[in-house]
Amino acid sequence: MSFNPSDGFVATAPTGDASGIDELPIFNVERAQMAFSVTAEFVAAQVANNIMILALSNGRILRIDLKRPEDIDDIDLPKRASEIGVIRRMFLDPTASHLLICTALGENYYLHTQSRQPRPLGQLRGVAIESVAWNPSLPTASTREIILGASDGNIYEAFIETANEFYKREVKHLKNLHKLPDGPITGLWVDDLKGSPDTRRVMIGTQSRLFHLVGKIGRSHDGSGSVYTKLFESEQPVIHEIPRSSSGGHSTVVVSPDSPEGGRADTTPDRAYAWLSSQGVFHGKLLNSPKDSSLGSKVFAESKTLSKAQIIAPESTGRHKPTAETVDSLLLTEWHMLSLVGNRVIATNRLTGNTVSEHDVLATGQKAIAFTMDMQERTFWLITSDEIYEIVARDEERNIWQIMMKNRQFDSALQYARTQTQKETVAAGYGDYLAKKGHWTEAAVLYGRSNKPFEDVALSIIDNNQADALRQFLLTKLANTKKSATLQRTIVASWLVEVFMAKLNSLDDTIITQAELSETMNPAESKMILESVKKEFYDFVNKYKGDLDRKTAYDIISSHGREGELLYFANVVDDYNYVLSYWVQRERWEEVLNVLKRQTDVDVFYRYSTVLMTHVPQETVEILMRQSELKPRSLIPALLEYNRSFSGHANSQNQAVRYLNYVIFQLNSTDAAIHNTLVSIYASHPSKDESGLLSYLQAQGDEPRYDPDFALRLCIQHHRTLSCVHIYTSMGQYLQAVDLALSHNEVELAAVIADRPMSNPQLRKRLWLAVARKVIAKSDGIKAAIEFLKRCDLLKIEDLIPFFPDFVVIDDFKEEICQALEDYSRNIDSLKKEMDESSQTASNIKMDIAALDHRYAIVEPGEKCYVCGLPLLSRQFFVFPCQHSFHSDCMGRKVLEYSGFGHSKKIRQLQMQIHKGLVNGAKREAVVAELDALVASACILCSDFAIKRIDEPFISADDNPNEWAV
Repeated sequence: MSFNPSDGFVATAPTGDASGIDELPIFNVERAQMAFSVTAEFVAAQVANNIMILALSNGRILRIDLKRPEDIDDIDLPKRASEIGVIRRMFLDPTASHLLICTALGENYYLHTQSRQPRPLGQLRGVAIESVAWNPSLPTASTREIILGASDGNIYEAFIETANEFYKREVKHLKNLHKLPDGPITGLWVDDLKGSPDTRRVMIGTQSRLFHLVGKIGRSHDGSGSVYTKLFESEQPVIHEIPRSSSGGHSTVVVSPDSPEGGRADTTPDRAYAWLSSQGVFHGKLLNSPKDSSLGSKVFAESKTLSKAQIIAPESTGRHKPTAETVDSLLLTEWHMLSLVGNRVIATNRLTGNTVSEHDVLATGQKAIAFTMDMQERTFWLITSDEIYEIVARDEERNIWQIMMKNRQFDSALQYARTQTQKETVAAGYGDYLAKKGHWTEAAVLYGRSNKPFEDVALSIIDNNQADALRQFLLTKLANTKKSATLQRTIVASWLVEVFMAKLNSLDDTIITQAELSETMNPAESKMILESVKKEFYDFVNKYKGDLDRKTAYDIISSHGREGELLYFANVVDDYNYVLSYWVQRERWEEVLNVLKRQTDVDVFYRYSTVLMTHVPQETVEILMRQSELKPRSLIPALLEYNRSFSGHANSQNQAVRYLNYVIFQLNSTDAAIHNTLVSIYASHPSKDESGLLSYLQAQGDEPRYDPDFALRLCIQHHRTLSCVHIYTSMGQYLQAVDLALSHNEVELAAVIADRPMSNPQLRKRLWLAVARKVIAKSDGIKAAIEFLKRCDLLKIEDLIPFFPDFVVIDDFKEEICQALEDYSRNIDSLKKEMDESSQTASNIKMDIAALDHRYAIVEPGEKCYVCGLPLLSRQFFVFPCQHSFHSDCMGRKVLEYSGFGHSKKIRQLQMQIHKGLVNGAKREAVVAELDALVASACILCSDFAIKRIDEPFISADDNPNEWAV
């Protein structure tokens, strides 16, 4: 047997050239090409969890992974087919972990997914299994408790597990639960009701009856005992029965596949069931509540019967079908039934009973051996003796919303509507349905989500006098209108403001007049409704403030006189200017301050600071001090206006002073305008107390931020003497400061100022002389004045004598005069000593000069000139103390080269006078001496000449570069 992955199960393309998915058939039968060859025919097949099990007539079993078709397991039964019979049926659990194999001679085998060797089930020998109900928990290690239905009507409970030891049996537990006289058990289903793991539902199908059994099960889950015995013995089933038919027919019980993974629990439909009998198909939902024996009655009561004729020959097709045909097999999808009728596969909608598609699949005489589905993967298969077909569902729920809408199941229709147009269509139909019943409020919400014309809905609601419904409709419509439709959103939002105001006024009128809105409503209820509508309006404004035109909204709300709503709207849209202006006009200062506390826009503070400083200055300043983004300069007009009307007796109560001090000393403002404003307020205050102004001026230090000239003019204007003195001092005008202090008899202050210019002793002495004149003139006794003036170390008694009165007793200052004379004597002695020392120094200098005339230097016979390198003794030369020696003419040239222009010019002039004989005798000697002094003043190699040549290179252009080669 060979298998080529590239030639696996290949689906043929569906016919037709439909342009959209809605135009394609919901179901299509696609044949798979088998890339393996076998010598025997298929006799049975099962599919689960993407695993396909094929049984061959020779007793072999193929296990194929549909995700990897190249993976094929070839399994043989322990005995030949001639000994145990051909495989009759197979049962594969939904996880593809457990497989039951039944042969024609009553032999039953069990195969686990991890095993390749089927094990015989000796305890089940001779039992013709017709149906299996797997454990709803879907175990994989063992089957746990399962229910088996036999052809003789017996119902068994079994627990099967893999036994590797030869002495262990695979059937761990086997129990005969019940026997029905109806004949073969054609269908079984077991599930646990959602949320109740100890409660099980069992459905049993026979040829003529369908049983529904619900109840508690036992607690043994290890195979040591039966768990279903309690259920079968204590509960009575609900039975749906049909008349027995002599012709018989196929019978089976099927359920819809598992819900898709990832689906929400609230959108997942209930699992459906169907019972195929001789009369047709009885189907419905497997409801999960109530969790008692009445559940079966409810399930059967809500189920419907689809006759065999409706399936085989529906009137909608218009085609004649032989009535002798029967439904051979049945499968359920989520919304449809798949019926195998002869060689045809017919798909029928479960909700309507209409045929949606029909496919002729099998050839004449060909018979299907399996019509099965994969519960977990939701795939459907038709398998014949030599071919495999897959029935593919393409978007089978595409039309479910229309069906549910026709059946007035609007909630479900909205759930399954996929496109926006579909949802709007369902909402329109649902709204019409509720409106006819008088449920206008609910209908209005649906109309708002629908595609029904806006004006039709609005007029219909207005004509029926449904104000609340109109409000709900407009709110919903606004929420569902696109953001790009700006004009439409603005119109609807403005209309809503009008509707809200009308409703609020109506409720207010009802409360005031204490009238009832209806027979069951009183004023107390009206107040509750009023609060509810207000909250609804507030929520509306918060959500849709961007869609409202401010002027229109103001006009509408104002026209209804709704002050609270007007201010709320202005606050929401951050129109604080409107709110503040509103409260200011009404002089409601507390409300103004409450609004102002929430502001961050500095322009608002600038605009309203003047009026607020006039009426609530302290609270306003507290708010201003919390605003870090303000520019205090812009508040100066408001502060000055406040100060003009301030009537307090102390600057400490002045709120303008308080704010300016905060800005200067807390915020460290350097703005001269702020400082000048504070000085102006301090200086202009009617009180004579200068302590505040002086404290400020002293705190400014040596680099004041205020304008000294401006401050001085103000202080002079308002007679702030001490402040003027301080300002003069800070400006360095010490004379004016001392004179001003002395003119107001502030001698101590003048003395302090006189000590300020420590770096200028002359000025300091002058200042103290002015203080001394005032002190001596003012003092009653000369002794006391002299004691005061001893504080200055620059004043002497002779400086003070001119200030003494004409008639004064010398005894008052005799000691000071004696002290001064003693000081003069000491100074004379010191000067004489300095003169003697200077004379001795001069004598020493003269001796050194005389010694210089007798200095000499020894010149060796081979000494050379340091400039030209020729013997030094060949002509006139100079020798320096540093032992450098030069010819006089060589040195003259170098000095001329290195000297400045003026120095060089002087040397040339002297040389010209000597060479041309322009001078003779003593004059010539003087010129020669002057020239020597200029030329030989310093050695050209180690004096300033050498320092000036530091930037010259060691090798000049005239030097031989080889002399410097290394």
